[in-house]
Amino acid sequence: MRRPRLDNSVRLFTQGYAWLPDKRRALGRRTVPTRLGGLPVFGIEGPEAARFLYDEDHVRRAHAIPEPVQGTLFGKGAVHTLDGHEHRVRKAMFVALLMDDDRIAPLVEGVTAAWDAAVPGWVRREQVVLFEEARVVLTRAVCDWAGVPLPEDEAPAVARDLTALVDGFATGGPRHWRARRARGRREAWLARLVDDVRSGAATTPQGSVVDVVARHRDADGEHLDPHVAAVELLNVIRPTVAISWFVAFSGHALVRWPRYRKQLAGGDPAFAEAWAHEVRRFYPFAPFIGGRAPQAVEWDGERIPAGAMVLLDLYGQDHDADLWGDPYTFRPERFLDREREIGAFELVPQGAGDPRTNHRCPGEQVTVAVLSALAVRLARLDVEVPEQDLRISLRRIPALPASGMVLRVHGTSG
Repeated sequence: MRRPRLDNSVRLFTQGYAWLPDKRRALGRRTVPTRLGGLPVFGIEGPEAARFLYDEDHVRRAHAIPEPVQGTLFGKGAVHTLDGHEHRVRKAMFVALLMDDDRIAPLVEGVTAAWDAAVPGWVRREQVVLFEEARVVLTRAVCDWAGVPLPEDEAPAVARDLTALVDGFATGGPRHWRARRARGRREAWLARLVDDVRSGAATTPQGSVVDVVARHRDADGEHLDPHVAAVELLNVIRPTVAISWFVAFSGHALVRWPRYRKQLAGGDPAFAEAWAHEVRRFYPFAPFIGGRAPQAVEWDGERIPAGAMVLLDLYGQDHDADLWGDPYTFRPERFLDREREIGAFELVPQGAGDPRTNHRCPGEQVTVAVLSALAVRLARLDVEVPEQDLRISLRRIPALPASGMVLRVHGTSG
């Protein structure tokens, strides 16, 4: 295929999530060559493409994540920027913290307790914005669970900063600079905490996230630099607070498809988990992930040169008719009706593969557990939904209902 000469950076910013799917549809192929920021880029999609991307012989993360993304979403020196043995040693820390049922259960309990404590305050107000309230609930709960001291009156400001890190990674202008300032504040805050824990000036529960990160020794046998330790603490706390996007999407789904409210409110664990999977599949969150080819490699009839970017189209794959049949229909029961387990390379809202060994998000299990619990509580609220802008623009990354989901909460219905 003839190599494209035109840079697609402007189209990415104007089309957002639709950019790669539209290019693939226009060419009638799962693999499309293009250019971004002057670099050759190959957009790929499908389970086999996901396997290709997560093979370090084909694609690596080191030196692949753009500085604006490191400076906002992930942090500099983060596990996301490592490969090979260094990555596996650092990743093992996250796996131990985020993929242990004995750790996840207390977090879910803390989140639901924080939600239940917040509801009476919502009832007393004329209306609330679900996205904003969910992020405060999640911030309080995850900081308590992680061993991060957080005064009650500081929770809203910390919640704003933690969501700003996610909200500003894929844009310029005020959202981006708000994210950079938030990262500076929160890295300094947590670096001081790490220093205090190491010196004995502060105590934290043994085995807590703060304790584990502060004591972790990297592949070189050394403790993490305090600022890198702060980065990794944020990489536990921030994704948990980012579940607020999925809570807002759940509110949106209950408005659009109210027939599911009674079933979800019933609290059946299998349906609640199916709901969480369908919200994560249907609604736009991460548009794609990628890395760089360390050497020239062939894929799907294309020669990918060394140094080229390879992007897996997450949004496109989660809306692939070959995988989902009716991908633009919101249907949680699809995850109850499937004849086999969800493959590690099929449903990819937070990446693909085995999080124990590659770059897939190890917090995905936390996301599903927390979202399942909160979606049931959301469905049990007695609410009115005032007139508002419920549109979700695919041009905005990350996407969000324009109103943030405004609710008038009267109490709980059961």
